[in-house]
Amino acid sequence: PKYCKDRIIFVTKEDHATPSSAELIEEDPNDPYEEQGLILPSGEINWNCPCLGGMASGPCGTEFKDAFSCFHYSKEEVKGSECLEQFRAMQECMQRYPELYPQEDEKLHVEASGVRDLRRCLSTEACATSNFLRDQ
Repeated sequence: PKYCKDRIIFVTKEDHATPSSAELIEEDPNDPYEEQGLILPSGEINWNCPCLGGMASGPCGTEFKDAFSCFHYSKEEVKGSECLEQFRAMQECMQRYPELYPQEDEKLHVEASGVRDLRRCLSTEACATSNFLRDQ
């Protein structure tokens, strides 16, 4: 049999009149697949947040998760200051994929590949840490 990309299905009036048998499931407030923002109510990072633009699952996803987790759970006075190694590893990985993670003025610049909303997810402290890391 030959398979096509699209398939047309005709519904009769009887089909349309039959009540749906689909069951609605009550929403789970801790479901990481729901759009709840970057941080879940449990305090954990929502790696499925659309604001991450796929960073957690891209070719540098592991490095991104390591760096972002370190920053998120940081207790240092200068938040994330102990995460230099993780952020450097992430940046080195991103430099290996310039078509996905373009660089600007030798600093990480995530404005492409659906990642432009990342900054919106991060707090002002994150931007301060980003500047701190860039100046190291």
